[in-house]
Amino acid sequence: MSQPLLERITVNPAIFGGKPIIRGRRLAVEHILGMLAAGDTPETILQGYDWLEPADIQACLAFPTRQT
Repeated sequence: MSQPLLERITVNPAIFGGKPIIRGRRLAVEHILGMLAAGDTPETILQGYDWLEPADIQACLAFPTRQT
């Protein structure tokens, strides 16, 4: 798993109670994972968030398996 990829995921206690978010924005990793689990495609998600990049979605998928 690529460390630069995981650097896209940040944790800030002042945002969403410290939940993991994407690049400091107010979009939680769990939200993206939930959308994927509900059947949304990465393309659909990217259309809904114009600032989101494909690597952000990859980072969300990799995040739960990271070594702590």
